[in-house]
Amino acid sequence: MPDQAQLRGSFLADESPNTDVRTYGPASTPTHPLATAPVSSPAHSVDGFVREFLHELNTNQGVTLSLSSVNDQYLALASTVKNYLMARWLETNRKTRDAKVKAVGYLSAEYLLGRQLGNALLATDLGEIAHKGLELCGLDLATLRSQEVEPGLGNGGLGRLAACFIDSLATMDVPCIGYGIRYEYGIFRQTFVDGRQVEQPDTWLSLGSPWEFPHPEASVQVDFGGHTEKYTDDDGRERTRWVPAWNVLGVPYNYMVPGYLNGRVNTLRLWSAQATKAFDLGIFNAGDYAQAVRAQTFAENISKVLYPEDSTPQGKELRLQQQYFFVACSLRDFINNELEEGFDLHNLSDRIIFQLNDTHPVIAVPELMRILVDEQGFEWDEAWEVTKSCFAYTCHTLLPEALEVWSTELLGRLLPRHLEIIFQINDEFLAEVRATYPGDEIRARRMSMIAEHPERGVRMAYLATVAGTKVNGVAALHSQLLRDKVLPDFSQLWPEKFTNVTNGVTPRRFVKMANPHLSDLISDTIGNGWVTDLERLRELEPYADDPEFQDKFREIKAWNKRRLTSLLEARDGIVLPDGHLLDVMVKRLHEYKRQSLKLLHIISLYEQVVSGKIAASDLTPRTVVFGAKAAPGYKMAKDTIHLINKVAEKVNNDPVLEGRLKVAFPANYNVTLAEKLIPAADLSEQISLAGMEASGTGNMKFALNGALTIGTDDGANVEIRELVGDKHFFLFGMDEPAVAELGAKGYNPITYYESQPQLRAALDMVMNGAFSDGDQDMFGSVVHNLLHQDRFMALADFESYVAAQAKVEEKYADQAAWTRSSILNVARTGFFSSDRSMRDYIQRIWHTQPMI
Repeated sequence: MPDQAQLRGSFLADESPNTDVRTYGPASTPTHPLATAPVSSPAHSVDGFVREFLHELNTNQGVTLSLSSVNDQYLALASTVKNYLMARWLETNRKTRDAKVKAVGYLSAEYLLGRQLGNALLATDLGEIAHKGLELCGLDLATLRSQEVEPGLGNGGLGRLAACFIDSLATMDVPCIGYGIRYEYGIFRQTFVDGRQVEQPDTWLSLGSPWEFPHPEASVQVDFGGHTEKYTDDDGRERTRWVPAWNVLGVPYNYMVPGYLNGRVNTLRLWSAQATKAFDLGIFNAGDYAQAVRAQTFAENISKVLYPEDSTPQGKELRLQQQYFFVACSLRDFINNELEEGFDLHNLSDRIIFQLNDTHPVIAVPELMRILVDEQGFEWDEAWEVTKSCFAYTCHTLLPEALEVWSTELLGRLLPRHLEIIFQINDEFLAEVRATYPGDEIRARRMSMIAEHPERGVRMAYLATVAGTKVNGVAALHSQLLRDKVLPDFSQLWPEKFTNVTNGVTPRRFVKMANPHLSDLISDTIGNGWVTDLERLRELEPYADDPEFQDKFREIKAWNKRRLTSLLEARDGIVLPDGHLLDVMVKRLHEYKRQSLKLLHIISLYEQVVSGKIAASDLTPRTVVFGAKAAPGYKMAKDTIHLINKVAEKVNNDPVLEGRLKVAFPANYNVTLAEKLIPAADLSEQISLAGMEASGTGNMKFALNGALTIGTDDGANVEIRELVGDKHFFLFGMDEPAVAELGAKGYNPITYYESQPQLRAALDMVMNGAFSDGDQDMFGSVVHNLLHQDRFMALADFESYVAAQAKVEEKYADQAAWTRSSILNVARTGFFSSDRSMRDYIQRIWHTQPMI
């Protein structure tokens, strides 16, 4: 462990200003069987690294060291590391092509990657060399690392999961290409104005992106619109051709995905949309400058923004354009560029399995059918057999509104041939249903891919289920509910098609990188092998009762808190008090995740003090940190953010609390902030209504870093509680059967308000304008929703939640007991490695093999 002087000097602020924490010490060779010695390179010596860094600075940035900016230095450093990876990437591609093995094509609308430099240094064992080399140049690695802006390519758990999975596949030496979209502006950069969320463009590309490299020569043309027509081919067979009305180009940008110390570098290929005819010189010379570049502007809209607001018809159309654009590019890329010339596409499933990460990429199913039937001349039945063997589907939700349904009018207008193919797939599928269940026409209508109400549309989850070799949920409870409640008719028809793969997170980024001192303590105690074999954390269990180990563990948690405090003060002007229980709730802002329940608890604590029911000195010192973005068109979520910020303003400035209760809501929560916040947390809030959360991965990251969980029996919380034990988890609330029973009986939230004085007092404070300068209407929408709708039953679980929080405070008062539980959470949650998730996918779904 570092001494206190080192600790004080090492937690520099992150993001703004451009400084960071140096987390790299001497690396050691892992015990993982796939690990090999690094490829020989001049960069793997300090002198060689310095030469290559200065060469990049001079030739790529065009500056000398003495005249270079911090951004010049960062870009040169990134290029130096990227060049080292490049040789490995090229060799990986050569070996994969020569071996002609089955690969994974991971189709995902988002990848929440986080910063790339730290991960690349860790994976290549260059961290200490880079640190020493830059010191010789008078530079600080921490400062240059902090210059990096993380790619704006994802939103939340879905995108971060995809990033963890491709990291694990590279580390496990499994061939994989991740396919997605290169969003120019990401989702949005969140700011607060008077407590309200304001969305700004996420200009993550403005200072350059050294980790990507474009290949415009490999661009793919993607067609839209038009009509279809029948014709007779040379063999006298009637065929259909698509006559599109317009098209765009998809330009591939490659990112390298390095495995951990094993020499493998897989590929993430992201597509950027460009016009096929970007500039009309004749129109420009005629003086209509805007019209001259209209095609370019129109085409580039497709890859501008992640999840464009879709409350308008134009927004819906743009979303469908995005989804088809990236899967059309990806399928074409794999067939044309990854397969050898002359490959027989009847055997396509021997070389690829495309994993559909939720419903966004499901339009790939009719696209592959179109390629095989219309372009390759396959008969329908043989094309369908190939297609069914090439896709698997992961469903990430239980919410009906999250299961995409595209109107047939929009599909027919934008992708007319694909709609015809979907209709034919559906007709043949319903014939199978009717043959299996004769006379049960109601069942056939229920299972039809074509919904008739409220408008005619295609149920994309049904299409994915019919076409996929397997359908999986992402936690044990979620997979069971998926079978029993979301897709029950399909699981009855094909029980063997349904399976579970519980999510996981990469320990490289979220423990090794994010929590360096805990990682060092673990390695000093049980060796280094845990980084690629996370179940080995079980070897820590005997140390949970060791006073010396507990002291070191607490010292690390305290250091992580001080590091976070320094970061938030520099980044957001937020000052976290010392000595508080750090209570953290970070996740997408959605009613089912119930940020409102956490907020009601805060308001209740405040109300009890200001009303004199308890003294401020009776409160356990607690700081609650929120992190959440609301979708731009989601009014209730944005109103909830406004209320959280107004409550924070009131609570943080009221002297009656004596500084014992604080609320912090740093804007624009992202991976970079998560890497500092998660290791500092004491308490992890996982409080969704039971039966609503598919899995969660934040819950796993917190537990692996020693936070205790307060949560419902929902998603992966169920498995976390089973693994860590009831004594080390704060369970509250209804379970899923109780939720279903209450819903069936008729849930009336106002009865809980009327019967629970503590709840009523908290809501009355909001209604009476305590957090809105007396304005009783400002948060009327939030209060009305809770009292008269409360779709996710926050009021029903409030009393149980408050009781569980009392148990939290009781346990936190005994620091030895709390630390013991924290250590056991770390020791018992190795199951939640994304490496284990990938092994499950390989064994249950993909049937691929590592390249040894």
